[in-house]
Amino acid sequence: MPDVVQTRHGASVLMCAADGPPITDEQSAVDLIGTLWGQDVQWLVLPVARLSQDFLVLRTRVAGAVVQKFQQYGFRVVVVGDIAEQVAASTALRDFVYESNRGRQLWFVADEAELDARLAAAA
Repeated sequence: MPDVVQTRHGASVLMCAADGPPITDEQSAVDLIGTLWGQDVQWLVLPVARLSQDFLVLRTRVAGAVVQKFQQYGFRVVVVGDIAEQVAASTALRDFVYESNRGRQLWFVADEAELDARLAAAA
Protein backbone atom coordinates (compact mmCIF):
# COMPACT_ATOMS: atom_id res chain seq x y z
CA MET A 1 0.00 0.00 0.00
CA PRO A 2 1.53 3.35 -1.00
CA ASP A 3 1.60 6.55 1.04
CA VAL A 4 -1.61 8.51 0.45
CA VAL A 5 -2.70 12.09 1.08
CA GLN A 6 -6.12 12.40 2.73
CA THR A 7 -8.22 15.14 4.25
CA ARG A 8 -9.21 14.26 7.82
CA HIS A 9 -11.23 16.65 9.93
CA GLY A 10 -10.20 19.55 7.71
CA ALA A 11 -6.48 18.75 7.84
CA SER A 12 -4.38 17.54 4.95
CA VAL A 13 -2.66 14.35 6.13
CA LEU A 14 -0.08 12.06 4.54
CA MET A 15 -0.91 8.54 5.70
CA CYS A 16 2.41 6.72 5.36
CA ALA A 17 2.29 3.03 4.56
CA ALA A 18 3.82 0.72 7.14
CA ASP A 19 5.86 -1.05 4.47
CA GLY A 20 7.44 2.08 3.00
CA PRO A 21 11.07 3.15 3.33
CA PRO A 22 12.10 3.26 6.99
CA ILE A 23 12.72 6.56 8.73
CA THR A 24 16.14 6.02 10.28
CA ASP A 25 17.77 9.45 10.29
CA GLU A 26 17.53 13.03 9.05
CA GLN A 27 18.30 12.02 5.46
CA SER A 28 15.42 9.55 5.31
CA ALA A 29 13.17 12.29 6.71
CA VAL A 30 14.37 14.65 3.96
CA ASP A 31 13.74 11.95 1.37
CA LEU A 32 10.12 11.66 2.55
CA ILE A 33 9.76 15.45 2.56
CA GLY A 34 11.05 15.52 -1.02
CA THR A 35 8.18 13.32 -2.17
CA LEU A 36 5.76 15.89 -0.74
CA TRP A 37 7.22 18.98 -2.35
CA GLY A 38 4.44 21.15 -3.73
CA GLN A 39 1.66 19.31 -1.93
CA ASP A 40 -0.34 21.01 0.79
CA VAL A 41 0.24 18.51 3.60
CA GLN A 42 0.03 19.58 7.24
CA TRP A 43 0.46 16.26 9.07
CA LEU A 44 2.71 13.27 8.46
CA VAL A 45 1.25 10.10 9.96
CA LEU A 46 4.01 7.56 10.48
CA PRO A 47 3.29 3.99 11.56
CA VAL A 48 5.67 2.96 14.32
CA ALA A 49 6.68 0.04 12.09
CA ARG A 50 8.20 2.55 9.68
CA LEU A 51 10.52 4.01 12.33
CA SER A 52 13.90 2.59 13.22
CA GLN A 53 14.18 1.11 16.70
CA ASP A 54 16.62 3.91 17.54
CA PHE A 55 13.78 6.43 17.16
CA LEU A 56 12.28 5.29 20.46
CA VAL A 57 15.64 5.18 22.26
CA LEU A 58 16.01 8.86 23.09
CA ARG A 59 19.71 8.75 23.91
CA THR A 60 20.38 8.05 20.20
CA ARG A 61 18.85 11.48 19.38
CA VAL A 62 17.24 10.04 16.25
CA ALA A 63 13.71 11.11 17.29
CA GLY A 64 14.81 14.68 17.96
CA ALA A 65 16.71 14.99 14.69
CA VAL A 66 13.94 13.47 12.58
CA VAL A 67 11.10 15.42 14.20
CA GLN A 68 13.08 18.66 14.01
CA LYS A 69 13.69 18.11 10.29
CA PHE A 70 9.97 17.57 9.63
CA GLN A 71 9.09 20.65 11.67
CA GLN A 72 11.68 22.80 9.86
CA TYR A 73 9.75 22.09 6.68
CA GLY A 74 6.42 22.92 8.32
CA PHE A 75 5.07 19.42 8.92
CA ARG A 76 3.50 18.15 12.11
CA VAL A 77 4.04 14.49 12.93
CA VAL A 78 1.87 11.71 14.34
CA VAL A 79 3.37 8.35 15.26
CA VAL A 80 0.70 5.65 15.14
CA GLY A 81 1.10 2.31 16.86
CA ASP A 82 1.56 0.51 20.11
CA ILE A 83 4.69 1.68 21.94
CA ALA A 84 3.48 0.73 25.42
CA GLU A 85 6.34 -1.70 25.97
CA GLN A 86 8.98 0.89 25.08
CA VAL A 87 7.26 3.57 27.19
CA ALA A 88 7.08 1.22 30.19
CA ALA A 89 10.82 0.52 29.88
CA SER A 90 11.95 4.15 29.66
CA THR A 91 11.05 7.05 31.94
CA ALA A 92 12.59 9.47 29.45
CA LEU A 93 10.44 8.13 26.59
CA ARG A 94 7.33 8.17 28.80
CA ASP A 95 7.96 11.86 29.59
CA PHE A 96 8.73 12.66 25.95
CA VAL A 97 5.49 11.06 24.76
CA TYR A 98 3.49 12.78 27.51
CA GLU A 99 4.90 16.23 26.71
CA SER A 100 4.61 15.70 22.95
CA ASN A 101 0.95 14.74 23.24
CA ARG A 102 0.24 17.96 25.14
CA GLY A 103 1.41 20.03 22.17
CA ARG A 104 0.37 20.48 18.55
CA GLN A 105 3.54 19.42 16.69
CA LEU A 106 4.15 15.77 17.60
CA TRP A 107 1.63 13.21 18.80
CA PHE A 108 1.87 9.54 19.67
CA VAL A 109 -1.42 7.68 19.19
CA ALA A 110 -2.32 4.01 19.44
CA ASP A 111 -4.44 3.78 16.29
CA GLU A 112 -6.29 5.69 13.57
CA ALA A 113 -9.37 6.12 15.76
CA GLU A 114 -7.28 8.02 18.30
CA LEU A 115 -5.71 10.01 15.45
CA ASP A 116 -9.16 11.02 14.20
CA ALA A 117 -10.25 12.03 17.71
CA ARG A 118 -7.14 14.21 18.14
CA LEU A 119 -7.56 15.85 14.72
CA ALA A 120 -11.26 16.49 15.37
CA ALA A 121 -10.46 18.10 18.72
CA ALA A 122 -7.75 20.26 17.12
CA ALA A 123 -9.99 21.44 14.25
